[in-house]
Amino acid sequence: MGEDYKIIRRPLITEKSTIQKEMHNQLAFEVDRRANKIEIKKAVERIFKVQVDDVRTQNYQGKKKRLGATSGRRRHWKKAIVTLKPGQKIEFFEGV
Repeated sequence: MGEDYKIIRRPLITEKSTIQKEMHNQLAFEVDRRANKIEIKKAVERIFKVQVDDVRTQNYQGKKKRLGATSGRRRHWKKAIVTLKPGQKIEFFEGV
């Protein structure tokens, strides 16, 4: 169970993800960059006790940032869009 929380880092609650949740029964999560679709699916099913229909993933490169003469980079991250089977929902997101 502890591994599941290392795979699923946090939910992404944005205007776009809210529309996806309402129209297509899809949820967005920030996930571990090394996790694959099968691991993400199993982690969501075990944590939230729902049935997952599909998982899509996107890798994001960290943006370059500067502060005066110092330059750096934000971290790279991975986003997963999880489609739930019809009739399934996660109560955690209902109040959002």
